[in-house]
Amino acid sequence: MDSLAPAQERLGWRGLFSGRPFRRLVLLRMSAQWGDGMFQAALGGAVLFNPEREADPIAVAAGLSVLLLPYSVIGPFAGALLDRWDRRRVLVAANVLRGVLVLGVAAMLATGVTGLGLYLGALSVAGVSRFVLAGLSAGLPDIVEPRHLVEANVVAATVGSATTAIGAACAIGLRGWLGAGDGGSSLVTAFAVVGSIGAAVLAARFRPGELGPLPNGEGGLGAYEPKRTVVAVARGLLDGARAVAAVPAVAASFAALAAHRLAFGITTLISLLLFRNAFADEGVLRSGLAGVGEAILVATVALGVAAVITPWLVHHLGRTNAVRIGLCVAAAGQLGLAVVTTLPTVLMAAFVLPLAGQVVKLCTDSAVQRLIPDGRRGRVFALYDAVFNVTFVVAVTLGALFSPPDGRSTMLLILAAASYLIGLLFHEWLRRGAGVDAVLDRPQP
Repeated sequence: MDSLAPAQERLGWRGLFSGRPFRRLVLLRMSAQWGDGMFQAALGGAVLFNPEREADPIAVAAGLSVLLLPYSVIGPFAGALLDRWDRRRVLVAANVLRGVLVLGVAAMLATGVTGLGLYLGALSVAGVSRFVLAGLSAGLPDIVEPRHLVEANVVAATVGSATTAIGAACAIGLRGWLGAGDGGSSLVTAFAVVGSIGAAVLAARFRPGELGPLPNGEGGLGAYEPKRTVVAVARGLLDGARAVAAVPAVAASFAALAAHRLAFGITTLISLLLFRNAFADEGVLRSGLAGVGEAILVATVALGVAAVITPWLVHHLGRTNAVRIGLCVAAAGQLGLAVVTTLPTVLMAAFVLPLAGQVVKLCTDSAVQRLIPDGRRGRVFALYDAVFNVTFVVAVTLGALFSPPDGRSTMLLILAAASYLIGLLFHEWLRRGAGVDAVLDRPQP
């Protein structure tokens, strides 16, 4: 079922971490996402807050897009590999490749490379990073019992997201020490390779096949001969879409997540512009990149709160109601930011929106992990990442076309609030066809 098992069956954090495979997978995720946070913050500082470079709304949008767009294009096809090849082997190779690419981007920054060359390097790193996270999500159900999946996913996703924020904070701190120019940005970016190396070592410690896919699972390794792997990869996007469409509960969750990412993309763009071009320090509250760091810290706290309340919401109200609550709370927070746009209210939004969005994301994760067969799960998670990233990039790009340089745009913030409500309508419409899946959303007695 999609909701948490009764209280006596819950493992809790201590119980989950008592299992060596789960503990190792979480450590792998932490290492990978720490490196992601380091890389993203280092590159963002180099492109958006570097005194040697200028950044208008279009430049900000480009900087955000290069971190997210590549996997949205190639990931759904490469995701089929997660359903055909040993995920352990794929994760080792992907993390090694990511480390090499990170060092390549660091070298570009050191030599003052700008424009297309730098963006292509960043695109490559981001693409491999999302592939790693899709592999970790697809492999989780192979090491955790089904009745503990929601619990395990909350722990893994929350710890991973928090570690990303810690990595970003480390990058911001190192940047203050090493300098804000190209040389300092290059060194900070190079430090991110530590996360890739650690993740590769941890992935290698899993037994072959331990992370799936099942040899004879539906759509898994046994369903295709090796020579047909290329065909399966090419069909990855279509296969993932078909698998999602076949399960209305999952399709509805995808719609809710897409709405959140559209709204969050607009708010992220506006917030960066406000911190860079509009805000001034207010006591302990900072503008500039330091202010972005404070917003990241607030968002990290929100993710921790989401980790606590999401299992409770799912257990007592059901997954569908938890998604509905998340969308409504986010819409209210977004409208509040549109009415009063100041440094304190932006930080308040940095708490409310990630909190509500994480509730929706965790519910979507559990829907995919419980309702999609193992042999198709890699492709669905690849499509999941595509939806997650494309909607964000579209929102950032469109927002950049209409946002003033200082980011003060009430209209865009109202549109972001409207996207949550539209997402709720689509969620309810898709849920109409859930049929037997609706039973899975009932709260526990």
